[in-house]
Amino acid sequence: MGSRPTPQNLAAAIEQAIGHRPRNISALGGGCIAEVRKIEFERHAPLVAKWAGAAAGPGGGLALEAAMLRHLEEHSRLPVPAVLYADDRLLLIEFIETAGRIDAAAETHAAELIAALHGMTGPSVGFGYDTLIGGLPQPNPPTASWRDFFRDHRLLHMAHAAHHAGRLPARLLARVDTLAGRLERWIAAQSTPSLLHGDLWAGNILVRAGRIAGFIDPAIYYGDAEIELAFATLFDSLSAPFFRRYGELRPLAPGFFEERRDLYNLYPLLVHVRLFGGGYVGQVERTLARFGC
Repeated sequence: MGSRPTPQNLAAAIEQAIGHRPRNISALGGGCIAEVRKIEFERHAPLVAKWAGAAAGPGGGLALEAAMLRHLEEHSRLPVPAVLYADDRLLLIEFIETAGRIDAAAETHAAELIAALHGMTGPSVGFGYDTLIGGLPQPNPPTASWRDFFRDHRLLHMAHAAHHAGRLPARLLARVDTLAGRLERWIAAQSTPSLLHGDLWAGNILVRAGRIAGFIDPAIYYGDAEIELAFATLFDSLSAPFFRRYGELRPLAPGFFEERRDLYNLYPLLVHVRLFGGGYVGQVERTLARFGC
């Protein structure tokens, strides 16, 4: 087991990485795979540090998070924090100033940014490497069929992970398996593979004075844009102003709000079951019942 990160060894790691010694380190919210801190310097712009310290293993999530941020920066117009340094134990990214909440103006701006992101397409569903969501493995094998990908590498993958962690009862796992065998009733086999942020909820959207300042904590892959739009509604993160503007730019197919939104939200619900259990199990059960499983 590695030692618990401390401000002293974090400061030393930052100085070694970028040649500037922090003058102040303060806590920030979030962080599934590492501690998150705001770093202030005498002669350098403030940064955000994600720090796993000596507990990090090879191929850790911080280097992977950096790769995802860089992919979005290089292959889309989505505003994301610049990466200054990354290895398995330390990630240093730009600190983005925020002010205010996600209001109607910010939602409209978010719709324009996300619609443009979804306009970036790939040759197949999946991605060139596996990614993470909430610190959990997210497999992305290139797959011809969107429905097969959603079934095998989202729904069943996370349901079985939650069951193996002791948080999803066997009876509910069996019901997820049943639903997975009936997806052709609601989801087409083929879909245009859009580039997705992958973890689109309010906590990952940074706002400054009615505009989107940045998106953080991506879980990228290419998939059907509807799964991203569904997740944006799960915790009431984005609402009518977002969908009004998004629909003007990329019209939604009939049946999204009536059926497919809840179906796609089984994936982030299962992620939360795997991470936290509790009341999310009941939400999964109610969704399964809604689809006759």
